Amino acid sequence: MSDDRTRVLITRPAEDAAPLARRLAALGYEASVEPMLDIAWLDGPEPGLDGVRALLFTSANGVRAFIRRTARRERPVYAVGDATARAAADAGFRHVESAGGDVYALADLVARRCPAGEGPLLHVAGTVVAGDLAGLLGEKGFVVRREAMYEALPSAGLTARTAHDLDEGHIRAVLIFSPRTARSFVSLVGEAGLIERCRTVDLLCLSPAVAEAARTCGEEPVPWRCVQVAERPEQDSLLALLPDRSGGAA
Repeated sequence: MSDDRTRVLITRPAEDAAPLARRLAALGYEASVEPMLDIAWLDGPEPGLDGVRALLFTSANGVRAFIRRTARRERPVYAVGDATARAAADAGFRHVESAGGDVYALADLVARRCPAGEGPLLHVAGTVVAGDLAGLLGEKGFVVRREAMYEALPSAGLTARTAHDLDEGHIRAVLIFSPRTARSFVSLVGEAGLIERCRTVDLLCLSPAVAEAARTCGEEPVPWRCVQVAERPEQDSLLALLPDRSGGAA
């Protein structure tokens, strides 16, 4: 299908954007990819797992970073959501559970599954984290060791294709998964002088925090055609907001 009214812009890093673009194509949407963050893997030693009770992953990139450093897969894994859990299972971890939500849901899942005091938990993360997972679990009596194994670097500018598509009104919806990505996207749109072009674009957000971050560029409101937030902070819930070819909700 090639219908400009239903073109969807994906702002995820390239490794996550590619399978999402294939899924959107299978659903009948034309997808464009404009990563707002590039993932840089940080070099370091094999993580020490002596005494570690379980691994905590708050993104698929955490899984990818971990398996770059070690072949060990024996520790239980608790993942923030289903996509991260799938990445862990695909990497060969045998005991994987998904919290199906955000860091609050992940903290609750860990508290139900792991008695506090039976060893520290290792949170594999980026240099910048969203939410205070260690603090939430610390209140429940857990010790969390966070190791930054990757860095998400912001994009320096919009590609010529995305700038053209926005300017010509070809993009129907933008999918945004994190507040950091939202801030980066609206900043680059503003730098390109295309804020007014958002009037014809639906903003589809994974969480209320994402929507809040994307509503303004500096002090200037961004005039999105509409702003919608996923019922649950999961990709499937976000995709349920997609417009259909007639202009309504999917």
